[in-house]
Amino acid sequence: MTSFDDLDFFTDPSFVPDPYPYFDHLRAKGPVVREPHHGVMAVTAYAEAQEVFRDTDTYSSCIAAGGPFPPLPFTPTGDDIDAQLDAHRTRMPLHEHMVVQDPPRHTRSRSLLTRLLTAKRLKENQDFLWQLADRQLDEFLANGQCEFLGAYAKPFSLLAIADLLGVPRDDHDEFREVLAKPHLMGNIEGQGAAINPLAFLDEKFSSYIEARRREPREDVLTELASAKFPDGATPEVTEVVRTATFLFGAGQETTAKLLSSALQILVDNPELQPRLREDRSLIPTFIEETLRTESPVKASFRLVRRSTSLGGVDLPAGTIVMVSPGAINRDPKRFTDPHEFRVDRENVRDQIAFSRGVHSCPGAPLARVEARISLERILTRMLDITADEQHHGPRGMRRYTYEPTYILRGLSDLHLRYTPAADE
Repeated sequence: MTSFDDLDFFTDPSFVPDPYPYFDHLRAKGPVVREPHHGVMAVTAYAEAQEVFRDTDTYSSCIAAGGPFPPLPFTPTGDDIDAQLDAHRTRMPLHEHMVVQDPPRHTRSRSLLTRLLTAKRLKENQDFLWQLADRQLDEFLANGQCEFLGAYAKPFSLLAIADLLGVPRDDHDEFREVLAKPHLMGNIEGQGAAINPLAFLDEKFSSYIEARRREPREDVLTELASAKFPDGATPEVTEVVRTATFLFGAGQETTAKLLSSALQILVDNPELQPRLREDRSLIPTFIEETLRTESPVKASFRLVRRSTSLGGVDLPAGTIVMVSPGAINRDPKRFTDPHEFRVDRENVRDQIAFSRGVHSCPGAPLARVEARISLERILTRMLDITADEQHHGPRGMRRYTYEPTYILRGLSDLHLRYTPAADE
């Protein structure tokens, strides 16, 4: 009989539908365990994960997006590899993007987001989201059935970010046509796509920023174009553009996965639907528990910069560490009955689906608002929501297809049937 240790987590498709037994297997060995195929140290316990997130002096995010692939462009030597890392950063994937940067460069890049993610701007965006949710539902509601990711989750999350960033409304249809398609965003494992989404976003936002610097207006893009670093320096256009494209790509993909996971839970646990309709105050906690049990990010990675120890395990400089939110959010030392979905879980806000520390997701407040507004409108306008048995099988024997990636956790499709509610 094949054991978990014989299978490669990074390449074996059997881990995609349900990785949680494997995470339990690793955790049973200890909070920090060597994965046998690539020498990656897997962190599956809550306390040790928090230590990694906090200590940016020891753990670099330079490999956050790919982990062991591709291999490092240098051979680590000695107990401190900072000099080697600095000399080879530009040879590492996505090095120009915030997700793989370390302080102080990361701090400098992230500061540009403060001009966007203000309470005032989020409130203005929220007013748009209520309208967007209904407009998106209007496109398919009368059909009584839909494929939820294509019909709602992807276009809604895309246009929510577009509005936050100030993309002109006249361009929304173009963004949706190019980007709201399956398997285009978040493709960082070498699978080709007909359209390069990052190239499209780079081109569009470069033109926006350059135009606003030439001719400022009273709009969000002008605020972004005129943003300065904390020291008063003016960023290059490319630096501003990368901030926008990072927020766009990360925000769309993870929020779409959150929305589809929430609907999957509602159809697999139909008793929750009337409970949430009758007590809307439970929706925020429902969202947090969805994030805990189905974290959109399955694994993130760090590179040990200076030899250290974690969870009683020695980690030489150059070690690749895998922090797994999907495992950590089911750590029984932190969450009672961790595999059980509880809409009233008291410590659910301890979940780390949006990471912690300097790399905590800057769009987390927006994602939570998107999910709350979507669920409010869906539960109001769609009754008796069920999984389409023709696609997913009957309750208790569900068949779902997940995106084949070791980094993200999300459904490839979710087919629903429902009864449209009477007009309000």
